[in-house]
Amino acid sequence: MSAAPSDTLKSSQLALTIGALGVVFGDIGTSPLYAIKQCFSVVPGLDITHDNVIGILSMVFWSLTLVVSIQYITLLMRANNNGEGGIMSLMALVLRGRYKRPWARPLMIVLGLFGAALFLGDGMITPAISVLSAAEGLKVVSPDFEPFIIPITLAVITVLFTLQRHGTGSMGAFFGPVMLLWFGTLAFLGAINIRHAPEVLTLINPYWAVMFIEEHAGVSMVIFGAVVLTITGGEAIYADMGHFGHRPIRRAWFYMAFPALVLNYCGQGALLLENPAAIENPFFLLAPDWALYPLIIFATLATVVASQACISGVFSIARQAMLLGYLPRFEVRHTSNKEIGQIYIPFFNWLLFVAVCILVMTFQSSENLAAAYGIAVTMTMTLDAILLIVVAIKIWHWRPELAALLIVPFILLDIAYFSSTSLKIIHGGWLPVLIGISAFFIMATWKRGRDSVQTRLNNETMPLSLFVNSIGASAGQTVQGTAVFMNSSLEQVPHALLHNMKHNKIIHERNIVLRIATKDVPFVEDSERLSINEISHHFYLITANYGFKEQPDIEQIFALCRNHSLNLDVMDTSFFVSREHIIPNKENPMHRLRQMLYIVMARNAVPVTDFFSIPSNRVVEMGTQIRL
Repeated sequence: MSAAPSDTLKSSQLALTIGALGVVFGDIGTSPLYAIKQCFSVVPGLDITHDNVIGILSMVFWSLTLVVSIQYITLLMRANNNGEGGIMSLMALVLRGRYKRPWARPLMIVLGLFGAALFLGDGMITPAISVLSAAEGLKVVSPDFEPFIIPITLAVITVLFTLQRHGTGSMGAFFGPVMLLWFGTLAFLGAINIRHAPEVLTLINPYWAVMFIEEHAGVSMVIFGAVVLTITGGEAIYADMGHFGHRPIRRAWFYMAFPALVLNYCGQGALLLENPAAIENPFFLLAPDWALYPLIIFATLATVVASQACISGVFSIARQAMLLGYLPRFEVRHTSNKEIGQIYIPFFNWLLFVAVCILVMTFQSSENLAAAYGIAVTMTMTLDAILLIVVAIKIWHWRPELAALLIVPFILLDIAYFSSTSLKIIHGGWLPVLIGISAFFIMATWKRGRDSVQTRLNNETMPLSLFVNSIGASAGQTVQGTAVFMNSSLEQVPHALLHNMKHNKIIHERNIVLRIATKDVPFVEDSERLSINEISHHFYLITANYGFKEQPDIEQIFALCRNHSLNLDVMDTSFFVSREHIIPNKENPMHRLRQMLYIVMARNAVPVTDFFSIPSNRVVEMGTQIRL
């Protein structure tokens, strides 16, 4: 007998919920490895007393409740772009609104791009601090292992990034059960230690957090910056929403991740009240001596899962930026025949690898890295909340008073978190900020340069309608076959077409001007994929619409063309593309440094034919020189 539809649905939802534990909550699920230790070590001389322990635990509990449970799980996950989350999706959603002031849309773009740039910086620190904190558990076993911590960390990181080219498809099914067991271990270790000091369960009373802040007014902001480490996975939860849907993520959080984290933090607090010397490493000391080695191995595996999710997020953000026109084209490899989101970008993989290794060798310990961690996360959280209030007013059409009442408190809370982490700038917090600013500068430069080049190209061509009506169709000009000219506009004549006419004195019997358009939605239905318009002399204008999470593909476009009675075969078609040689221009208001940066990126970008999977033996390149 076949399973009933309801049973199949329940089984599918259960699989998605377990899968969400592995991918979505990997980052926040490994925070117990270092967060509580950092909360007490960030301020030298902070006594491990009843009030201090309960106060910090209460700050942790309410941070998880307000930021993760309410801001991200409840509010921000409503702001989905056709089911997709993340700050790039949020930016695309915001840009659908109408703005009276001319500076409003550019400001929304700046906020979204800077948030994405900060996420790239966070993607470099997360693998470093996660794997390093797991390896540091060896010091608990014996101080003699300390010289081996950095080599072991670098070895694990090397294996992690080397395996990226195989994709997450075969590993994905493994992630969920691993993290399910991990969260179960967190809950168990916490529960067995709570019995030594059950009063830690009073952390749910915000009185303890308020009293701690009042009694330690001089250093509470510094400690607040360490508490942020417990919520560093918030943006990742939102960004990965499209892979699983909001319901499985909510179930995974409220039924498993949230209770397990709270129990573990309570257990660490109870351990400290019983034995203050356990501050050396309160997480690993939760376990009995015989379980230390298995726990260290298990923690290392969990941090690899957390790092994998973060690295995949960087790949997704980078590809979205490429398709939206904010980064040059890089090689993108699809590692799954079923899941479009499973991709591998070699350039970003090895860039992250080098950066992570440098971070590990420079900072040497998770405690030092914690000083640099959090500032990028809190800035992204603040930008998310700001864009959310714009979505509420412009897209959901909430009354401004209601939107302000519900969302402004979270903006103020995020600003408070950011203010606390900004104190870390001189101790290493400058690093993620520098990475974010650099990434934003690169994306803004590429967009500005690309727009400048496109303007130059448009000024040096002519309207397509005028060209088509003037060419005629004499046999001397016409040759057999189909020619495809890729262009960003259907209004202007492609440069490759003009050069073909000028130098070869020919035109094909069937000519297609193809435009790839990236929409502000993650996916486009096949029924809305193509727009085909036949003008004259067998000229066709084709617009292929793709979402910002999809990879355009010529074979797919041609297959859909056949459904519109336009029979095209890639191997019987010549693709004409322009190869621009760009040189600096003193008259361009763009600074010369930015011009040179754009030229270097343009020369190293993957050719459009490779990016769209066009067979190289069907491509004809027509060179042109452009002054930027």
